[in-house]
Amino acid sequence: MATTVMSVAEICAGAKRASRELARTGSDVRNAALCAIAGALLARSAEILEANALDLEAGREAGLSSALLDRLALDARRIAGIVAGVRAIVALPDPVGEVIDGFRRPNGLEIRKVLVPLGVIAVVYEARPNVTIDAAALCLKSGNAIVLRGSSSAVHSNAILSQVAAEAASGAGIPDGAITLVQGGGREELVELATQAASLDLIIPRGGEGLKNALAEHATVPVIYAASGNCHIYVDAAADLELARRVVVNAKVQRPGVCNAAETLLVHSAIAAEFLPAVARELEQAGVELRGDDRARRFARPVELEQASAQDWDSEYLALILAVAVVDSLDVAVEHIAAHGTGHSEAIITRDHAAARAFQHTVDAACIYVNASTRFTDGGEFGMGAEIGNSTQKLHARGPIGLRELCAFKYLIEGDGQLRS
Repeated sequence: MATTVMSVAEICAGAKRASRELARTGSDVRNAALCAIAGALLARSAEILEANALDLEAGREAGLSSALLDRLALDARRIAGIVAGVRAIVALPDPVGEVIDGFRRPNGLEIRKVLVPLGVIAVVYEARPNVTIDAAALCLKSGNAIVLRGSSSAVHSNAILSQVAAEAASGAGIPDGAITLVQGGGREELVELATQAASLDLIIPRGGEGLKNALAEHATVPVIYAASGNCHIYVDAAADLELARRVVVNAKVQRPGVCNAAETLLVHSAIAAEFLPAVARELEQAGVELRGDDRARRFARPVELEQASAQDWDSEYLALILAVAVVDSLDVAVEHIAAHGTGHSEAIITRDHAAARAFQHTVDAACIYVNASTRFTDGGEFGMGAEIGNSTQKLHARGPIGLRELCAFKYLIEGDGQLRS
């Protein structure tokens, strides 16, 4: 396995060599390697938890929030969940070689459009060590080599997880260098990784706007941004208010430190007086800090809301904080989302079919929900296995980045001597 003794360029070049061999590796070998990784994670769980404890201790000393510590933490249940995710990926159909179109030309040429691995994918991520395995498993299943670069907050966890995965995969017949980790370093190292166009085919960043901006400034390698999620829930005038209450609380409270958690609640003025006091009370009891505009603060009484600032509408809190605004129409809600959303996941709660369809057609985001929590934006919940992230852009991949999104395509043309005249 690569370590920081090797330069970033050397690690990426090694991954490129491995990718060419990996492209010829059959699905049975790749699946066997994934099974080996799952078994090794369970067998070495004590080592993994010991390393994670070091990261958690350092995180507490550094003053990380409870939500960020939750993202960082591993335990036996979460390791079992990671293992289950790997095994779920094994069970998925292999996308490599899938024919997505095929036809015969009048001149006799047989043309097939087939899915193929992208090649070498670098995944740059923050805090959550489970991404190390999720990303490696998805890349391996789809025939791609992977270069991992985690954050300093999970340095020990990422090191042992990547080591376990790389050693298990190598023992099952996967070429050395197919799973590698760039460890340590700072901005200079990130810039170097982002400019390895000769070796890397794609970079996928998972993190905040700072990481996204750093890559946008320097990257010469194509980037799919698994970007931040300033997710909204709009409670329409025609909403079932009990359903709305349950959805809002789930979307904010169930796991606040993730990109598909709700960060802003928009409530139609026609039902604000009835809806806001009840939902605000339950959110407050769950430990949520509420920040509202003037009308939200008035309608929510007796619950006291803090005054929202202009910055609140653009914030991905990743914590038990929720911005609340009252709007006078669906159109105003859509305008607010257009101005402040990040294109991740947006929801409307309504029993009005026309309002639901208008929201679906006019809101520009990767995932649009009607009467359901935004927390379902996830590759596993969509039946795609684990995911590397959720793309908020529109080219190549949008929404959860699963196996098929880690493939490109090529045309395979077969003839028997045809010449163009």
